[in-house]
Parts: sequence; structure tokens; C-alpha cells
Amino acid sequence: MEYKTPLLAVTDIDRTVAFYEKVLGLQVITDFGANKMLTGGICLQTLETWREFIGTDEVSFGGNQAELYFEEENFDAFAERLRTFDIAYVHPVQEHAWGQRAVRFYDPDRHMIEVGEAMKTVCKRFLDSGLTPEQTAVRMDVPLDYVKDCMCEP
Repeated sequence: MEYKTPLLAVTDIDRTVAFYEKVLGLQVITDFGANKMLTGGICLQTLETWREFIGTDEVSFGGNQAELYFEEENFDAFAERLRTFDIAYVHPVQEHAWGQRAVRFYDPDRHMIEVGEAMKTVCKRFLDSGLTPEQTAVRMDVPLDYVKDCMCEP
């Protein structure tokens, strides 16, 4: 058994592809018309074919029970660029207890997307602020070995 990819049913595949291209910089890598795979491993399926596959018209959107999660090393620049789009936000940029900043918003069919600051960037930010590796581990609630590994990455 091998897990492959999430698949999202969408009401307008072209509009959704344009959204993921503009907002997240993803590209179509496989195009089967009613099914498209984007970089990062996300598959989009037209709602019509999805309904045929599952044998029902009962499909709901915007349930807030799951999200697609991305990390961004240059989080400030991403958050600033995100403001230039007409986006439906779940919440604006917030900082989690462990120090990672994140923003959540919806795609055109109300699939939730989270973009978080890359964890190694959070670690570097705390170290650059003067915290010791031990203090950074406590602040981020991660093992000291994780902080040390982040320190070794370019």
C-alpha cells in the first residue's frame, strides 16, 4: 500500500487551476481534462466526474474538517503578496504558541488552505533573536535535536 495524493472535487477546474497558479505558484504537471495534477501532488477532479465516481450528487464544500498545508520560507513576502488577491480568509496571519506564523484561507470551492512559516525559518528567527538552542527548543516545544538539525541546514 502506498499513499499517493489528495484529490479535490472542484466546481470549475479552470478557475481552480488559475487560483492555485496565481496564489500558491503551483503548476499543472498532468492534464487529463477532467483531472489535473498540480505540483506538490494535489489532484483536481471536476465535480461532474466526481459525482459519477461516487454515485451520488451529494457533495458538500466548506466543511472546515481538513486543510491543505503548505510551508513558506519567506512568509512575510507571501503574506504581503496574498493581500493583493481577493481571498476569503479563515483567519488573518496569526502566531501559534510554538512561534510559527500561519494564515488560513479558502480556495474557490472553500477547501481550506494553510500556509505556515517554514519551521526551520521559525527556528532561525528565534536563534537570530538571541535565544540559545536550548531556549529555542523550549519556546518552540520541540526537541533540542530538532533545533540542532535546523542549525545545520543551509
